[in-house]
Amino acid sequence: MSQQESNEKSAASVRVVDAVTAVIIFAFGAVVIWDSYRLGSKWGSDGPEAGYFPFYIGVILCIASVINLLNALREKPEQDGGESFVSRSSMKMIMSVMIPTVVYVALIAGIGPIPGVGIYVASALFIVLFMRWLGHYGWGKAVGVSVAVPIVFFMMFEIWFKVPLPKGPLEAMLGLN
Repeated sequence: MSQQESNEKSAASVRVVDAVTAVIIFAFGAVVIWDSYRLGSKWGSDGPEAGYFPFYIGVILCIASVINLLNALREKPEQDGGESFVSRSSMKMIMSVMIPTVVYVALIAGIGPIPGVGIYVASALFIVLFMRWLGHYGWGKAVGVSVAVPIVFFMMFEIWFKVPLPKGPLEAMLGLN
């Protein structure tokens, strides 16, 4: 860690991130266990049921998560030297990429209050935003690339590979569904 990073305020300590990660993985393991049990997690007359192996993978995930959570909680803050997992300025840079990416995914599928516009329109918006905001490119280059890339991907996936990707109202209006 550089001297500048050590002087910055911490956004999260290693201990807190370890604990939160353990809880998230435990929740994932619990969902796997629940769904595997729903599918059938026992040994049937003709062998293992559909959820047999995933059930035990979920159990292993939950056990490992509990161990990691206990280790994180047992560790005293001074043991890790108050070690910062990420500084506030680094977290700001991470969020400047993560938040637009989450909005991009929501735009593709139409999650929550955001209407679904499909992958091609969402990609064009995402590319132009990043080229202008983070790359500091001019409007001409940003718009040119943000239009060209979805067109190339449309040709590649939809026409050449015959793999349909999520489309929105613009593609429907143009008869590309």
